[in-house]
Amino acid sequence: MAISVFDLFKIGIGPSSSHTVGPMRAARKFVVSLQDSGLLDRVSTVEVDLYGSLGATGKGHGTDRAVLLGLSGDRPEQVDPEQIGPRLQAMRRDGRLQLLGRHGIRFDAGRQLLFHRKKSLPYHSNGMRFRALDVQGEVLSS
Repeated sequence: MAISVFDLFKIGIGPSSSHTVGPMRAARKFVVSLQDSGLLDRVSTVEVDLYGSLGATGKGHGTDRAVLLGLSGDRPEQVDPEQIGPRLQAMRRDGRLQLLGRHGIRFDAGRQLLFHRKKSLPYHSNGMRFRALDVQGEVLSS
């Protein structure tokens, strides 16, 4: 069985793939599921909770950046590193996020992207929860 260097190393924004690649993929998967279920256009905002290792060290390891990019529809292996900084600055400045790059929502990372430093979810140290809410604040998907 041949093993490629690409089987051993994953392309991503780093520095830790468990704190960036996984969360970026999970965030993208969540918004794709909203689109596939016909809910994306009803989403008014999204809330993200990070637990365990992601909650404790995720900010320093770029988990917040990865989640915002994943919600925007980016994939770890395709995101342009030169555009990450300016895009994230614009998101935070404008308080807006384009889910899958096409559906604009209000988003305040300081209030809607929470790092639970001392709480964990069962079964894995890198746990996260996503919630999509409609304009009335009702949960559309979690």
